[in-house]
Amino acid sequence: MALSIAVTPSSNSRMPRTAVLRRAVRCSSAASVPTTQPDLRNYWTSLISDVDRKLNDAVPLKYPELIHESMRYSLLAKTAKRAPPVMCIAACELFGGDRAAAIPTVCALEMVHAASFVHDDLPYIDDALSRRGQLPNHTLYGPDMAILAGDALLPLAFQYIVLHTPTQLVSQLHLLRVVQEIARAVGSTGMAATQFIGENKFGELGRCSAVCGALLGGASDEEIERLGEYGRIVGILYRVVEDMLEGKKVNIGVVEDLKSRARKELYMFEKYGDKVLPLHTFIDYAAERV
Repeated sequence: MALSIAVTPSSNSRMPRTAVLRRAVRCSSAASVPTTQPDLRNYWTSLISDVDRKLNDAVPLKYPELIHESMRYSLLAKTAKRAPPVMCIAACELFGGDRAAAIPTVCALEMVHAASFVHDDLPYIDDALSRRGQLPNHTLYGPDMAILAGDALLPLAFQYIVLHTPTQLVSQLHLLRVVQEIARAVGSTGMAATQFIGENKFGELGRCSAVCGALLGGASDEEIERLGEYGRIVGILYRVVEDMLEGKKVNIGVVEDLKSRARKELYMFEKYGDKVLPLHTFIDYAAERV
């Protein structure tokens, strides 16, 4: 049975409301639920603040001014929730990785994210009327400049990773795998493909964010695969929730199924204790919004 829900978000805040960690019942073999809950609101707040500062420095206003102004307009949108960076850092820290090792990658993820929005919003594709609470890039700067801004953000993402990732914290092999993963995510079998065939590109970006964080944190191949699946499911969940908020018909059972599947992928990481809690907040925040 289809369910049509039109919900008005309570505010335009970039911060998620304090998450209530509703934990699913675990099988007897799962690790015990951690009893200490960190200040998750401050966790998100501090990460977003750090990422915003880095992004501002990464794309200064320089010659040619107009293209950089266009790039900054979409990249530094004040209502951006920065979900891909937060997921990447949370995944990195889950395995004991240093946050500094992930910062260049999370900046790159936001550059890729912004570029995808700029291109998706164009009159030739989605012809969007707004993005992140502001006019789409092409409305202010024109379709030609919007295309150039998106085109410029994509290679800058890879350049930024290579130039700014601390070599003492990340091995060359892991850095190459991160670059490869982002390239895959934006390529003809990733986000470009999902845009073309109408599937959920947020699933691709969620998977990429989780995988990159796991790689930077030194996770095993099995852990990388499981966390990547978690990220993909959460990305799809977020898109489904957005559809519901926009009043589109969505079967409520789909939301519950996605929440259950995402938590299932996190079961194997309960052994890491409180470090897994930030990843649960992605599921809870999506649930709270509906």
